[in-house]
Amino acid sequence: MENQTFIEEFVFMGFSNHPDLYVLFFLLFLAIYSITLVGNTLILTLIRTDLSLHTPMYYFLSNLSFLDICYISATVPVMLINFFKPRKTISYVGCITQLFFLITCAGTECVLLAVMAYDRYVAICNPFHYSSIMSKGACMKMAAFSWLCGGTNSLVHTLLTSSLNICKSHELSHFFCDVPLLLKLSCSDTSISEAVLHLASALIGLSPCLFTLISYVHIISTILKIKSSKGRATAFSTCASHLTVVVIFYGTANFNYNRPSSGYSLDIDTLVSSLYCIVTPMLNPMIYSLRNKEVKAALIRMARKYFSSA
Repeated sequence: MENQTFIEEFVFMGFSNHPDLYVLFFLLFLAIYSITLVGNTLILTLIRTDLSLHTPMYYFLSNLSFLDICYISATVPVMLINFFKPRKTISYVGCITQLFFLITCAGTECVLLAVMAYDRYVAICNPFHYSSIMSKGACMKMAAFSWLCGGTNSLVHTLLTSSLNICKSHELSHFFCDVPLLLKLSCSDTSISEAVLHLASALIGLSPCLFTLISYVHIISTILKIKSSKGRATAFSTCASHLTVVVIFYGTANFNYNRPSSGYSLDIDTLVSSLYCIVTPMLNPMIYSLRNKEVKAALIRMARKYFSSA
């Protein structure tokens, strides 16, 4: 162990199989990044400026939009720069920093989506007490709890990972830094890190997913008891956008982390992770704007106000 040298940088191997497509990849991910920034910034602006959107559901949505901006910004800018470099590298400090922000965003989004499911549960299953249960103070505490869970979980993983001795290789078979990848390169005892990783997967990943599932079982059961078809459609429309986001996020996350570690090519690993870390943040504002009448109405009002003033 005394003869091992400290690794100062890592080399990303993601997309390395197709050097002739770097320009196409750059343009594609630049477009996705731009759409994500514009879409989520627009959602944030609408919610902040339109009084009709000053409700608990849109307060949580504003948190989700800000979270998605942070999420995609942790990976894509570095990846875009690397497309123009002969070696796709990131410094050790940069890797640990990226790791911290990625885990923070992923963990926070898991808990936040569960909080949003609870908001929809109260709105549909207990509408008469909605305003008292989902008060402004309660919403702020729930949002803060989501960020606290994500940040605490990330801090623990980051400290454990940064204490490892990375010596087997400096090549990462990905386009971003992730805990399982660094554990494979470590010469240290990784048993504690692996145990904490499994515990966090249960607490931050599985528990919110199960909570969301149970919430929607009650929501759907309540909706089906509504006698009029128009009433059922109206009730379901209030949670359709969130349900779509939940299915996409948990679906891609589960496929990304709970599949066999072998048997997949570098291209498949890169594609799946791109869907999870890059495409999902882009889809969220589209889903909420295209499937939500209130957001579309607010967008029309803002457009009319802008063009009339112009």
